[in-house]
Amino acid sequence: MSGSGEFRWTVVVLTCQHKDSVYSFQRELELRQQRGSLPQNALLLTVRDRQEPLGSGGATLNALLVAAEHLSNRAGHTVVTADVLDDAHILILHTGRDFPWSSCSRAFCWLPTEKPEQRVQAPTCCLDLLLDCLTHQVCPGSPPGVWVCSTDSILTIPPDFVMSWEGFSGVRVLALPGDVSYAANHGVYLADGQDQVKDILYRGAPEEILQARRPDGKVPLVSGPVFFSRSVSEKLLQTHVTPPLDGCTYLGLDSGALPLQISLFLDILKCLCSALTQEQFVNDERAGCSSAAGPQGAMVRSGRAALWRILRGTPLSAVYIEGGRYDYMTLSGQQHVRRLSCDWTERDTLSHVQNEATVNRLARVINCILEGNVTVAPGAVVQHCHLQGPLEVPAGCLLSGLELTASQRLKQVTLASDIIIQGHRIELGDMKLMVYTVMGAKDDLQISSEESDATFLNQAWSLFHSRTGIQPEELWVRGKQRSLLEARLFPVLDPKGGAVGLEQSAGWLLAGDGDSFHRWRHAWRLSLKEVMSLTHQEAELRWRDELLFRVGRERVVDSLRGRQDACLLPCFRAVVLGGQQRALLETLDSIAYGKGDKGAESSAELGVAARCLSCIAEVLVCMAAGRGGLRSGPAANEAWSSAYQLLEQGDLRGGVQALAAQRELWLSRPDLLVRAARHYEGAGQVLLRRAVMYSQKFISIGQGEAPPLEVWQEVEVPARLDLAGSWSDTPPIAFEHGGSVTNIAVKLDGKRPIGARACRIKQPCLVLVTFSGGRSSGVSTKTVCESLEDLKDYCQPHAPGALLKAVCVCSGLVSLSSQQPMAEQLVQRWGGGVELHSWSLLPTGSGLGTSSILAGALLAAIYRCTGRTYTTDSLIHAVLYLEQILTTGGGWQDQVGGLVGGVKVGRSRASLPLRVEVERLRPSEDFLESVEQRLLLVYTGKTRLARNLLQDVVRSWYSRQPAIVHNAHELVSNSEDCVRAFSEGSLSQLGLCLDRLWQQKKVMAPGCEPASVRAMMEALRPLVLGQSLTGAGGGGFLFLLTREPRQQEVVLQVLNNTPGLGDFRVHSVELDMDGLTFLPS
Repeated sequence: MSGSGEFRWTVVVLTCQHKDSVYSFQRELELRQQRGSLPQNALLLTVRDRQEPLGSGGATLNALLVAAEHLSNRAGHTVVTADVLDDAHILILHTGRDFPWSSCSRAFCWLPTEKPEQRVQAPTCCLDLLLDCLTHQVCPGSPPGVWVCSTDSILTIPPDFVMSWEGFSGVRVLALPGDVSYAANHGVYLADGQDQVKDILYRGAPEEILQARRPDGKVPLVSGPVFFSRSVSEKLLQTHVTPPLDGCTYLGLDSGALPLQISLFLDILKCLCSALTQEQFVNDERAGCSSAAGPQGAMVRSGRAALWRILRGTPLSAVYIEGGRYDYMTLSGQQHVRRLSCDWTERDTLSHVQNEATVNRLARVINCILEGNVTVAPGAVVQHCHLQGPLEVPAGCLLSGLELTASQRLKQVTLASDIIIQGHRIELGDMKLMVYTVMGAKDDLQISSEESDATFLNQAWSLFHSRTGIQPEELWVRGKQRSLLEARLFPVLDPKGGAVGLEQSAGWLLAGDGDSFHRWRHAWRLSLKEVMSLTHQEAELRWRDELLFRVGRERVVDSLRGRQDACLLPCFRAVVLGGQQRALLETLDSIAYGKGDKGAESSAELGVAARCLSCIAEVLVCMAAGRGGLRSGPAANEAWSSAYQLLEQGDLRGGVQALAAQRELWLSRPDLLVRAARHYEGAGQVLLRRAVMYSQKFISIGQGEAPPLEVWQEVEVPARLDLAGSWSDTPPIAFEHGGSVTNIAVKLDGKRPIGARACRIKQPCLVLVTFSGGRSSGVSTKTVCESLEDLKDYCQPHAPGALLKAVCVCSGLVSLSSQQPMAEQLVQRWGGGVELHSWSLLPTGSGLGTSSILAGALLAAIYRCTGRTYTTDSLIHAVLYLEQILTTGGGWQDQVGGLVGGVKVGRSRASLPLRVEVERLRPSEDFLESVEQRLLLVYTGKTRLARNLLQDVVRSWYSRQPAIVHNAHELVSNSEDCVRAFSEGSLSQLGLCLDRLWQQKKVMAPGCEPASVRAMMEALRPLVLGQSLTGAGGGGFLFLLTREPRQQEVVLQVLNNTPGLGDFRVHSVELDMDGLTFLPS
């Protein structure tokens, strides 16, 4: 059996050394489950080892018992039963001993890397790398059983590694390659030709290690992962009722059994090695485990004999992973600094660096806030710190766990290269204190100070003693090893001054004077070993989280104010999981305020504020945790109306504050949170519309002589076909990213399908007539407006005559804010009223730009009948403005496509106010004819309004989902490729642009391809160079560029022979080179 992909754990057990670790580490596991890196239904357990050292084997037996007990209880049993192991996949992870360079063990040591496209922003710790490696590379395909691994190393597995489980039974170990020299201080598997393990060598002699050498010149290191099959796991479970092995478990402790130290590798696995006899296994002395001849010798021998009796005969096989890498995290400070600074490429990870120029690219900053000029030299590492410059961190240094107050004091300390300064949060009874330690990265923590190569602060101990006058008797407790690990160097409490700060602790030791060391002698001091044992791990994790969330808020500020394309959703989810949403919401409120001057905000500030309100909606939805109903819905609850009114009136600060006040009343339930999110999106749409309305500055209308009363001014306009770039014209994409759309103006079946006409009439009123199905259809809706009140629903898209009313307002026929009645305004300005007609031959939701083009036609007719002059550029921006006051939103490509004839490309820059620039393309006549002969439109029989898709697209863009941001780049690039296709006269390139456009539309608006349309496109694929649904997709017209000219009948035949397509029609297409055209009066 082999497999790859994700592995579904039944139980994950994390063993730990300290009592307070149980609660804090359990929370860390649960956070990973909430983030999705552990299965949602997995049972998560954190188990403390017995107070006496049990070894990795004893911890494994205890963890397996606890896992089986919980599974038995969950299955309804009243006693522990091995039946629960039948289909269980159990993972046991050992955190091991304290680690001096990470206060929360090696497992939770943060690494300078971030997972790409993670759903929830989170650090990558050694535990996370290990979980990812086991879950996705090592364990898939394994049968039910127990995996055991330590978290004290970093494993790297080749990406193509797949492990076969065919014919497997017993126990399997994984071995990664290592050098012979490295293996001298480590463990090595000695296997036969069939990869059955004969022996495990620990710190073996060179000639012994060489026996294990593989063809690649490496030896198989004891590298961590061990798998016990279901049958062997049951045997291990027996040990909790087998003296003296029961002394390894909590049940043994509760029953009074004596503790027994058992090694996973040198006891449990060693007894399975084929080269050993029972006598050797039970009685031999071996490094790294309990002595068979010591004070507990009889108990050790008895325990080994029990293991032999229970497990002997079980096959033990090894899998050697060639090309893999094993990095054991030793106590060497220098190795750890190099590991962090050399093995990863990211300079700053989950950090806010105010002045990035002062941080060298070979330095590493992890979970930090660096304010001002904090200079970090190559090879230096700063982690979990809040520092404020000016400050210099020399090469090879490690700063960890320092708060802002300590940062200020650090300026008083002169740092040399390769110095490690750490802040530790410890707990002494009821006291919670900060302790600062300082040492050299090159110092060996474990060797005796009397050895010649022993150092402190990278200098010989003799130099330290002579410089300070401190004698060895002042540092070490009698009987303790005189190592740096045991030296009571670090002052905690001063009898006169209370808690000792960084400038005293580090300053005294680095460069103190006589008075300093007098105070040092009188202070209560701890060794590094004692500091590690007293570490308050919950406080350490809380400090890390506090920094992480502050960094997250700073990133949000930088991204929004800097108009960056960073996706903030992972940050929002992390903040909500951490319960820090209130501070985040307040941060977003403050960004949305802008400068706060009522009515004086710029279009750019409105753009930023609109995105902020959308971000607040995202946070509220995260708080709802997948409950509370559909994301999209109405947003017109009366409770929010006062805030909306303030935003409409230009009071940005007042509106944002009113929204925040109302928000407080909607936080108690998931359904209220979702409804509040909808209203925040509605508020964002208000600001988005107001930002786009600044394009009004590009509308220039002149006044000429008006034609006589009762003389119609009639205009016809072609439809538009979008060839490339669609959606890049849609605000806010159009002004935050920049847009480019290439399209053409076309007639359908020889006709311009869109038209309008207007004339002045004697009656001082507005007569608005909308024809359905064309002017000749006789089906029309007539609306007569005789007062300003009749026009006030112009901004409600579904109100009768809404578009025509909006045209009347936008064109300045009347002013709604005037105190003068409508009739008086009309007579005074235009000598009477106006009658306005509109029509379209196109079905609703056609995707051919009907509404925007029709708005342009209506405006043109109004301007002409009232004697006003305009440019096409002004008309394009007038339509853009009109659609904002109509509240339908939308982009600018439709009016560009219909009002401007022929082939053209419209562009907008990444700035506000939004300005559209149009370039008419001049391809050869022959090429245009060749294109025209190959153009066809197929009406799919499906309709979908772009507005149904627009909200989702805008939401995705505001979230800066990476796929959407990338796609926006591709849309613009494809439009420029399309321009080149016309310039070069390439039909094949034009077809490719069409096909790419359709794929890009599907990324922007998933679900815009109905099944029947997909079937239609598949059926037509052999006939076309390219094809795409027009407009936003979801229905309407399918645009074809056929391989051969004049293929209408062929296309019709293919579609008639394709089942399940419904009511479709095929239309011929002609290029329209004129665009908007007035007909003779």
